[in-house]
Amino acid sequence: MNKLVEIQKQIALLQQQAEEIKSQEFDSAVQDIKAKMAAFGITVADLNAGKARGRKVGGASKSSNPVAIKFRGPNGETWTGRGLMPRWLATLVASGQAKETFTV
Repeated sequence: MNKLVEIQKQIALLQQQAEEIKSQEFDSAVQDIKAKMAAFGITVADLNAGKARGRKVGGASKSSNPVAIKFRGPNGETWTGRGLMPRWLATLVASGQAKETFTV
């Protein structure tokens, strides 16, 4: 139990040190960010919109048109044919049935 108390004291001390370092480096980090924003012409509105150079940041954008279902299982399961084959279809194919049997 004594080791636990010592470790908890060390954690508290390290957290306090981390907060001190964070507060010391805060102003320089803000100045660095402002300089980069000025260099690249980034505005606060750009940051709030999540855009960089007019494009959305992140993965592919979702289409408003859903992909048509290509396969339907015996219990109403569906699959568009994109991505990995779902377990329900993989099980049926492994049992000897043809994938094309479930084409919509």
